[in-house]
Amino acid sequence: RALKDALAAGKTRGRCIVILGCRQVLPPELEREFVLLDFTLPGKETLGQVLDGICGSAKLKTPAGDDRDQILDAATGMTCTEAENAFALAIVESRKVDHAVVAREKAQTVKKSGLLEIVEVRETLNDIGGLDCLKSWLTQRRESFGERARQYRLPTPKGVLLLGVPGTGKSLCAKASASVLQRPLIRMDMGSMMGSLVGESEANLRAAIHVAEAIAPCIVWIDELDKGLAGSKSSGATDGGTSARVFGSFISWMQERTASVFVIATANDVTQLPPELLRKGRWDEIFWTDLPNSVERDAIWRIKIAQCGRDPKKFDVKALAGASEGYNGAEVEGVVADSLYRAFAEDREPTTEDIQQTLRDTVPLSKLSDQVDALRKWARGRARPATTPEPESLGRRITA
Repeated sequence: RALKDALAAGKTRGRCIVILGCRQVLPPELEREFVLLDFTLPGKETLGQVLDGICGSAKLKTPAGDDRDQILDAATGMTCTEAENAFALAIVESRKVDHAVVAREKAQTVKKSGLLEIVEVRETLNDIGGLDCLKSWLTQRRESFGERARQYRLPTPKGVLLLGVPGTGKSLCAKASASVLQRPLIRMDMGSMMGSLVGESEANLRAAIHVAEAIAPCIVWIDELDKGLAGSKSSGATDGGTSARVFGSFISWMQERTASVFVIATANDVTQLPPELLRKGRWDEIFWTDLPNSVERDAIWRIKIAQCGRDPKKFDVKALAGASEGYNGAEVEGVVADSLYRAFAEDREPTTEDIQQTLRDTVPLSKLSDQVDALRKWARGRARPATTPEPESLGRRITA
């Protein structure tokens, strides 16, 4: 009441009342009395001024060129105070503003929200066996976020959806895409968006999108998308429509966003995904990752053996590739690990025979589930193969 009286008095005296806050929380009777001014996170120009000020106070040479761009890219999405603290910490640790330190501090800042997480990526395309079509597609978009792409009037990539059999490298490809596109990778967990209060889930999604767009250009990784949106079809009967509203907000943003946010999502059970999510325009491409063929299995065996510190040339990789038909990449990795345990227990180095024995003791997922054929049938004509099909495998089936 006192505030409303002050507003009325201020109008007669030519005065203005300014209320500051980090969130909009006004009583309903006051909402129409105020004009809302939303201050966005600082851009590169403002962050550059903060950087110049910190370097000046520390009597250091101001970074320029590519170094300056890397530092400002790492600081994008932070407030001026957070960026200033990150720059100062970098100077204390290394006597210069190191973009790696700034990126590390931003990851900690983003993680505090509990909605997004910046993932530190070590994987590259060399860690993936096969999937040549998907690799080529990602490599073609390596420079698509730069200034040269904008001058060329190249459309900003929207994203890619990876569908396929569990364990075929979808999540690994999502991580490796960050090293290809040279952009930070942000993991968005759709389950963490759901809140217990009315409207909280929708507000969490809006907040996560706001942070992702502030960090742009970046890559948003949504793992197991089919699990996160599984309840949207029956949302009205289960959660009062919350999942449906969250899903509607998400696909609207997917269609209308203008920020340079590249979305890469993975899913196993395509039957759980609403049809409107799969249409062209939401994604640049939808890829299908099938069980690896003989050439891919050969490459996977070599990669997994080398990752364990062993020389693949000392193993009969060709025989292993032939004996592991129907195995996915995750199962091959598990077989190699089990063979190492077997050899370690006997205090010796693993051999091809150890791996073959582990293969005989392992039952792959493809022989336990009839879902593989159903998924493959659905993908035919609806999704682009991530691997160049072998002529003899166009109609292949996995049998028990």
